[in-house]
Amino acid sequence: MLRRSIVAVCAFAVLTGLAWAQPPRPPVGPQPVTAIRAGRLIDPESGTAASNQIILVEGDTIKAVGPNVQIPPGATVIDLSKLTVLPGLVDAHEHLAMTMKDVPESNYYYLTYIMDSSPLRAIQAASNGIQLLASGFTVIRDLGNSGLYTDTAVRQAIEQGWIPGPTVINSGIMISGRGGQFWPTPEMDKYHNILYPEYIDADSHDEIVKAVRENALFGARIIKVMVDAKPWGYSVEELKLFITEAAKAGLRVAGHVSSAEGLRRAIDAGIWSVEHGGGLTDETARLMAQKGIWLAGTETPLTPYRGTQAGFERSINKLKLAYANKVPLTFSTDLAYWNEKMRDEKTGEWLTRGDLTINFLLTWKAAGIPASDILRAMTINGYKCAEVDKVRGPIKPGLKADIIAVPGNPLEDIDALRNVQFVMKEGTVFKRDGAMTPGKFFHPGPVNGWRIR
Repeated sequence: MLRRSIVAVCAFAVLTGLAWAQPPRPPVGPQPVTAIRAGRLIDPESGTAASNQIILVEGDTIKAVGPNVQIPPGATVIDLSKLTVLPGLVDAHEHLAMTMKDVPESNYYYLTYIMDSSPLRAIQAASNGIQLLASGFTVIRDLGNSGLYTDTAVRQAIEQGWIPGPTVINSGIMISGRGGQFWPTPEMDKYHNILYPEYIDADSHDEIVKAVRENALFGARIIKVMVDAKPWGYSVEELKLFITEAAKAGLRVAGHVSSAEGLRRAIDAGIWSVEHGGGLTDETARLMAQKGIWLAGTETPLTPYRGTQAGFERSINKLKLAYANKVPLTFSTDLAYWNEKMRDEKTGEWLTRGDLTINFLLTWKAAGIPASDILRAMTINGYKCAEVDKVRGPIKPGLKADIIAVPGNPLEDIDALRNVQFVMKEGTVFKRDGAMTPGKFFHPGPVNGWRIR
């Protein structure tokens, strides 16, 4: 009897303690102070730069910014006077835990998620996150294709302090009408539930509510809905139900859209962000601009390792159309693949996940988007779309110190972002003089608090 009572009390304590995500534990004692001397400091929101600025960081937070900031005795001084300093970058549509391959699955991710286990995919996601951080991406939205909540596990590992990585806004499992993006056989669907955990089937009111709540329970920070994965898709009323139910957990809804009809329904429902944006027209672009709906267009470039000329031209035209109609734009990639061609053409070395991500600049440049607007999409718009802008992003006092530095001036030449020499994540240096220095990010326990869920 006593044993059962003890077990019951312990279980109750654990369950109530884990009921909701807890903020990181507050710092204890004096925090280290770092002063960064910035040769040029960019404000992407205004598209301006200031020379010879000092950024004072205390612990993980920016305390002061300006040309005459006093550096306190004992502060660590980082000299970036020969570099351009700016906020970290954002990829608003990533798939950290999905790596389709030429061999053995012929880039067919229906086979990838069957052949790659969730534990393996979690390790892939952790590696991809580290590679992205090294290329200056300090925030990402990880929107599905993550197996059994590996995206939550990786986010938790980063936030608790186990490993380095960007801030992850993860969706958990994508929610779709039955079958997801595939057409499974009756045997595999009915007897083996073959599409879970890549998709949660939700075709009725109760199933939609349950699917949203499952993702919220298991650590999603945004809900991802397949608006039109099947010809019938979700109705405006069903999409509004997703939005209402997600709002109860404080979450937004991102909608995968591949058709003009699906896009119009998503807009009419008031979705937070449109993913891919297939079927975009002048009319729907204007409506998105009027309603302030974000576009994560995932504009794939034409490269030696991926893409077709026709697909590239479609991406360019969609981006031009959205930009002309003042749709709120984010930088997004939909990266989820790898092949043997992904090597640097000059050195023959493998391209990192960060290299592959930054190559999406090719589409933006081909669409004629000015460098200052590309940079704004990659920073300020990304923070707002991810809803982290009140906590991190701009280099301003009171916000987390997520800071990168590059040679050159990305306001004039956006390709300057291809050469990130310095990365600071939440006040800790991750990369300096072009080399990763991740040692301080690895810990033997959840140093930021085990209650982070």
